[in-house]
Amino acid sequence: MIKNIILVAFGGAIGSVCRYLVSKITDQSLPWMTLTTNIAGSFLIGILFGLVTKGVISNDIKMLMITGFCGGFTTFSTFANESYGMLRSDDILPSAAYIGASVTIGILAVALGIKITEL
Repeated sequence: MIKNIILVAFGGAIGSVCRYLVSKITDQSLPWMTLTTNIAGSFLIGILFGLVTKGVISNDIKMLMITGFCGGFTTFSTFANESYGMLRSDDILPSAAYIGASVTIGILAVALGIKITEL
């Protein structure tokens, strides 16, 4: 259990730093940073999940990368906060597009990641 905690903590720290770096190269005035990281994280989780299912990666890598890195890299709370802020400022159409795109593209990214491991 201690080993898993260390793996998750290390992966989460690296994922959080990567999310910060993405925020530095994207337009922070719009929710692009959150959308970018959540879609990239969803794609990566799809690939990793596919590899776990095939038995290609170990439980240690699963803890490090899926629970740790992807957990630290993606951010549902920021997505929810940005969506709320957009809705509150009466940006109904842009907020609906952002929410719809985030959920739909995120799910498609997971599916694509899994499909890639099946090739």
